[in-house]
Amino acid sequence: MNEKMPGYDTVEAARNLLGWYLYRETGEGLVSGIIVETEAYLSEGDAACHASRGKTKRNAAMFGPPFTAYIYFIYGNYYCFNVVTGPENRGEAVLIRAVEPVGGLDLMQKRRGAGCALKNLASGPGKLCQAFAIDNTLNGHDLCRSPLYLAKNPDLPLNMSIKSTPRIGVSAAKNKHLRFVINGNQFLSR
Repeated sequence: MNEKMPGYDTVEAARNLLGWYLYRETGEGLVSGIIVETEAYLSEGDAACHASRGKTKRNAAMFGPPFTAYIYFIYGNYYCFNVVTGPENRGEAVLIRAVEPVGGLDLMQKRRGAGCALKNLASGPGKLCQAFAIDNTLNGHDLCRSPLYLAKNPDLPLNMSIKSTPRIGVSAAKNKHLRFVINGNQFLSR
């Protein structure tokens, strides 16, 4: 269905996933979008990473092979979707923070609620998971196959402008510039 990203560098993967397609198939239909915002979470020296204190039942998928989905519930309301990027047993991942909606807009709109503006359909990790119907049933899923998968964008511009900033909403390791965005994209979380 798609090709895996080469190498195991999580920071590089966070940058390289920008512009890739995210697809989600359900009985309701197919939705898709272009990844426009990511955050890297590293196993060493990164107190904001769920794996920084070792493997637990909650973060076990994060220690799986690259291109595995790591999905967790946060604030008692929202799911967050990550792509495992480090070598197996390292515990590193890239949070997909925002997606530019491309296909299945009516279905995304239905899931997000009437009146939700196009630019807000998937402009944040919780919004993205709601619009794409991503929940913990997909935790540990191989992202190279249906029903949730990634694909390289063959039309990705070579001169795409990428900006790095501190991550959003973390209380630890706030100074690390591990958030990556397609500069100027209107579908970013903030």
